[in-house]
Amino acid sequence: MNLVTQLPVSGAAPKLLDFPAPTVSGLPTPALRGKPVPPAQRVYFYSPDEWEVFITEWASGLSYRQIKQLGGSGDRGVDVAAFKTDNGLEGAWDCFQAKHYNRSLNFSDAFPEMLKILHGVVAGFYCRPDRYVFVAPQGCGSTLDRLLSRPKELQKKFLEDLNKSSAATRHYPKQTLNSIREYAQSIDFSIFQSLQLSEMIETHRKTPYFAARFGTALPERTVVKETPVTPSPDEAVYVKKLLDVYNEQDPACCSDVDSLSVHTTYGKQFQRQRESFYSAEALRLYARDSVPDGTYELLQKDVYTGVIDTAEANHPSGLDRLRAVLTQSGQLDLSAHTLISVSTLEDRQGICHQLANADKLTWVDTNE
Repeated sequence: MNLVTQLPVSGAAPKLLDFPAPTVSGLPTPALRGKPVPPAQRVYFYSPDEWEVFITEWASGLSYRQIKQLGGSGDRGVDVAAFKTDNGLEGAWDCFQAKHYNRSLNFSDAFPEMLKILHGVVAGFYCRPDRYVFVAPQGCGSTLDRLLSRPKELQKKFLEDLNKSSAATRHYPKQTLNSIREYAQSIDFSIFQSLQLSEMIETHRKTPYFAARFGTALPERTVVKETPVTPSPDEAVYVKKLLDVYNEQDPACCSDVDSLSVHTTYGKQFQRQRESFYSAEALRLYARDSVPDGTYELLQKDVYTGVIDTAEANHPSGLDRLRAVLTQSGQLDLSAHTLISVSTLEDRQGICHQLANADKLTWVDTNE
């Protein structure tokens, strides 16, 4: 008999919440004085809530469709849910149970949580997870570790404790315990697993959250790819604005991109502007994979704030305005920004062209 479908659903399903994005201030983590503190040691001092956030960050480095935290006290035995499909708790998923203790976990810690998750399945709150993983900074004690590595022995131990009257089992009516027992006898207990903190940290290291969380140096930036000869459609706006600049200077020989590209005076300048744009684009993509969401946009915002007055001032020509803005971008104090340690002057100028591409900066007022 399929107990999941036959048993009536009671109570409410767990409430799922998107895990909070890391706060982006743009400020680098203050340098540590003395010997650096390894990430594993820092984790030991986390609060239980911060430990759950760390787990969600870590899970983002794996191939999940979506990651959710459960809100409120009625978590139904689930702290972090990682979905493999768009069906959420009704499809394939993994469950991560966060336990931040100052000691390793033992079976008496695990049993009530295993009881909760199996009750959630037989009650129809969710389908059985592919994996139910205990995640604790201090790991599992030797006895629990041995049981987790021997699923049949774990199942036997679980059923033995299920037959005893304890603080964990007293919460459930006899009929519910009978249903859980019948279901527990039918499943493979290899779904219950544990994770080593060292393994989690290595995965977390590859996420955009690692440098911000642990105050480490940003990963090395790769070489910027060569700028393509022909501008792509994504460059259309800022390239048109540059064309207006040079057309204003030499209308006869700078009528389109082809003529501008081979111009003896402005062709190389135009190419340098495009190289700057691609450098900034490379920094943007680097930021996407290396720092929390919003970090690069905050840098863009401060560049805009620092150059907009210069851009809106009176200038003899669009070329003078362009040069003044690019010069000003290089003089801005952006030392508070995390990405400055891996950025160049070319990136700053490229950000100005990104802003022009977003119609936030213009060099020549073509409506005059």
